[in-house]
Amino acid sequence: MGLLTQLLTLPLAPVRGVVWVAERVTEKAEEEYYDPAPIWRELAALEGRLVRGEIDQETFDQREDELIDRLEEITAYRQGMS
Repeated sequence: MGLLTQLLTLPLAPVRGVVWVAERVTEKAEEEYYDPAPIWRELAALEGRLVRGEIDQETFDQREDELIDRLEEITAYRQGMS
């Protein structure tokens, strides 16, 4: 980038900075959203609640289906990235 170009685009520097920050925030949010570890932990906790009798089988099955669907979504997203 030449000096003239830098001077002419200098007023856009704050905008570029905001865009860069927004991109980093989006990347971090996607990284956390598509992390399977919390889903696996929740599945384990759910099973523990069933074993302890805190929830019934129907509640367990419903929530388990939701969590497995979420894991499938994560897997599809990660495969799409490759």
